[in-house]
Amino acid sequence: MMGLNIGSDRRDELAATSAILLYSTRNEGAVYGTVHPISAGKDGRGSIGAGRPIDRAALLSCLRELSQNAAPKAEFFPETVLAVSHDAVTWWCRPGMRRVFFDCPKIGKRSAAVPHPGLVFRAASNGFSVFALREDSRPTPSSKLHEPPYFNTWDWGKICIGTAHVPKRIDVSSTAGWESGFFESAFTHPNHGGKRVRHPKGEFAFWKEMLDGLYGEHFPKKLLVPMKTTLAELIAGKHGGVA
Repeated sequence: MMGLNIGSDRRDELAATSAILLYSTRNEGAVYGTVHPISAGKDGRGSIGAGRPIDRAALLSCLRELSQNAAPKAEFFPETVLAVSHDAVTWWCRPGMRRVFFDCPKIGKRSAAVPHPGLVFRAASNGFSVFALREDSRPTPSSKLHEPPYFNTWDWGKICIGTAHVPKRIDVSSTAGWESGFFESAFTHPNHGGKRVRHPKGEFAFWKEMLDGLYGEHFPKKLLVPMKTTLAELIAGKHGGVA
């Protein structure tokens, strides 16, 4: 699983420096609090020191400091960014020409700049995925998603990372790195699952035609396989089936 690190540029390791203990009654909840220093022992484990009563001003000051440090800094979102949550970033890749790399027995080691449809990428704490679009413009919540016509993908657009070099972070500034990790790694095999393209001779024949330049600079959208899901449902974490 890929790591998640959103909105933080800290490079220092976090260390426990103090602890707050709350004392409660059954009926009234927390009624008293103490703050304690934490010191590191010889074995590397921290120990809580003697406490002192915590006053209201100190508690409010602590909460303000936590709020300022935890709040994400405001940042400008480019047009390509579609949605950002605490554990995922979803963005749009415009249709156009882009180089692909193949390294598999039936196609060989080949590389060429080929046309791509509009794409939706999603980097999340539970995986990396890609979906195709029929429209060329920026998608809307009601836009229908299609199977990605690529090797190295599973059902529901999930990308097999393999040896691809992708960022460790999941944030808006890392989207270009995630895209590069997908396109600059070699397509080695079509993964098990549903149909990826509606080509009469299958995926290998389709990609041989793509690499040979049969389709010029325009991706053949009629070969895309529709999915029973929309962009809004993807962002919300809902799933459907293949049409």
